[in-house]
Amino acid sequence: MEEGGTPLLPDSLVYQIFLSLDPADVLAAGLVCRQWQAVSRDEFLWREQFYRYYQVARDVPRHPAATSWYEEFRRLYDTVPCVEVQTLREHTDQVLHLSFSHSGYQFASCSKDCTVKIWNNDLTISLVHSADMRPYNWSYTQFSQFNQDDSLLLASGVFLGPHNSSSGEIAVISLDTFALLSRVRNKPYDVFGCWLTETSLISGNLHRIGDITSCSVLWLNNAFQDVESENVNVVKRLFKIQNLNASTIRTVMVADCSRFDSPDLLLDAGAPGAPPRRVFDLGNGGEDEVASAAPAPARGKEGLRHLLDGLLDGRAQPQLSERMLETKVAELLAQGRTKPPERSTADARSKLLIFTTGCLTYSPHQIGIKQILPHQMTTAGPVLGEGRGSDAFFDALDHVIDVHGHIIGMGLSPDNRYLYVNSRAWPSGSVVADPMQPPPIAEEIDLLVFDLKTMQEVKRALRAHRAYTPNDECFFIFLDVSRDFVASGAEDRHGYIWDRHYNICLAKLRHQDVVNSVVFSPQEQELLLTASDDATIKAWRSPRTVRVHQAPRPRPRPIFSWFASQRR
Repeated sequence: MEEGGTPLLPDSLVYQIFLSLDPADVLAAGLVCRQWQAVSRDEFLWREQFYRYYQVARDVPRHPAATSWYEEFRRLYDTVPCVEVQTLREHTDQVLHLSFSHSGYQFASCSKDCTVKIWNNDLTISLVHSADMRPYNWSYTQFSQFNQDDSLLLASGVFLGPHNSSSGEIAVISLDTFALLSRVRNKPYDVFGCWLTETSLISGNLHRIGDITSCSVLWLNNAFQDVESENVNVVKRLFKIQNLNASTIRTVMVADCSRFDSPDLLLDAGAPGAPPRRVFDLGNGGEDEVASAAPAPARGKEGLRHLLDGLLDGRAQPQLSERMLETKVAELLAQGRTKPPERSTADARSKLLIFTTGCLTYSPHQIGIKQILPHQMTTAGPVLGEGRGSDAFFDALDHVIDVHGHIIGMGLSPDNRYLYVNSRAWPSGSVVADPMQPPPIAEEIDLLVFDLKTMQEVKRALRAHRAYTPNDECFFIFLDVSRDFVASGAEDRHGYIWDRHYNICLAKLRHQDVVNSVVFSPQEQELLLTASDDATIKAWRSPRTVRVHQAPRPRPRPIFSWFASQRR
C-alpha cells in the first residue's frame, strides 16, 4: 500500500495472480490485507477454481441449492465423509452388508461368520447385540433391513437344507427383546427379501418348469407367524412371473411412489451435452422401442407359431438347439396365460416392486418393475392360493430396463425416485447364443441412473470403481445414495463417493480387501460406513465433522473466580 492507503496493485491484477494459485494458497493470500481478502472471495475467481480443481464440465451449472461458488467449493471439500474415524473388528469373517435404521441411531451388519450384529451409532460406535444364526442351519448372513418404525429387523441368509442343498431364509428379529419372531423360506437366496409395510415382508420361491424355464412366485408374509385371526393370512401370493433362459428374479426392493415429489435433488435429464435418454416404459413407446425392451417381441409371434405348427405336423426340421426351442415354446405358451398389468391412474399410494431379472441368459441383465397397488399391500382377504384357477397364469411386468450387462448392485435415492444401478457391461454388439454362456463382462463398473417417475435414464454413467471376477463368479456390491452423494464398494479394495449433481468422484476409501457394502447415515450424510472382505467395518466422517468433534471445549469459568475478580 502507498502512504495514502492506495493499493499498489489494482484488483484486476491481483485477480489474475490469484487465478494461477491453488485454492489453499488463495485463502492464505486473503489473510494478508483487506484488498486481497476481498479479491480472494470473488465469485468469478471461485467459479474458475471450482471447475478447474474438480474437473467439472463447463456446461454443468452450479447446484440449484448453492448460494455461491465459494460455498459450493467448500461443501465438496469439507463435507464428504472421507476421514477414517473408527474400525470395527468384531466380525471374524467377510462382512457382506450394512443397513441403517431410519432414525440413524442403530445399524446392522451381516457376515460370512453367520452372525447379524446390531450396533449403536454414537460418537463412538459400540456393539449392542450379536445373533448367531448357525443353530438354524444357516451358512452365512447376507442382508438386513429395518422396518419403517425401527421395531423389527429383517435378516436374510443362506440356509443349508438336506443333502447340502442351499436355499435362502429370512428371519425377523425384534429390536426390543432381540427375540427371533419368525422364519420364512426364500428361494433363491439372492432374492434377499424386503419390507413392504411395517409388519409384512416380501420373499420369493422358485418353481422349475423345464430345463431352463421356471417361474418365480413372490409372497407377502406376515412378520408375526402366530396370527390367529381367520381374516389374516400368514402368507399371500403377490405375483407369479415367468423366467426364461435359466434366469430368476433376484434382489427385490420397494420404491414408495408417495415420496417422489419430496424435496431431494434436481437431476436435469436434458442438460447440454447429455447422452440420448433411454426410455424403458413398455406401454408408451413406439414399435421399435418396445421391441428392443420387451422380452418377447410381438412381431415374432406368428413366425414362432408357424414353426411350432410345422414341427408338430412333421413338416419342418428344427434348426434350433433344445434350449432355444424350449424358450420359444415357453414364450408361446405364456402369451395366452399372462395376466396384463392392473393400470392405476397416478395413484400416489402405490409402490413399485423392483428386481433384477433377464430374458437372454442366467446372469441378471434386466430390471423388472411391477406396480403394487394399495389393495395388494395386506395379507388380509382371500385364502392362500386364490386365483390359481384363473386362465391367467403369469403376471406381466409393467416396465423393463435392459442394461446390456451384468447387474451387480442397486440402490434408491432418499426420495425413492431415482434408481442407481451398478452394471458391468457386455461388449458392444454382443449376442447371447447360449443362455448358459453369457458374454464376457467389463472390469469397469458403470453406475447408471434411472428416473422412476418419468421412466427415463438420466445423467451419464458414473465410473471409477472396478471388478475382476468373471460372469459366473461376480457377486452383489451394495451401493447407497444420500441427498448429495452416491457411494459404492468395489473389488479393487476401495469404496468410492461421487457427487450426484456434478457426477464427479470425490473420495476413494481404502480397505485391505473387496468392499462389499457402503451405507450413509439417513440423518447425517457426513457419516459413511464401509464393509469389506477384510472382516472390518470402517466409519468415515467429513473433515468438518472431525474438526467439530475434536475441537477442545471451552472450560467453564469457576463461579468463585468470578466473585474474586469482582472484589478487585
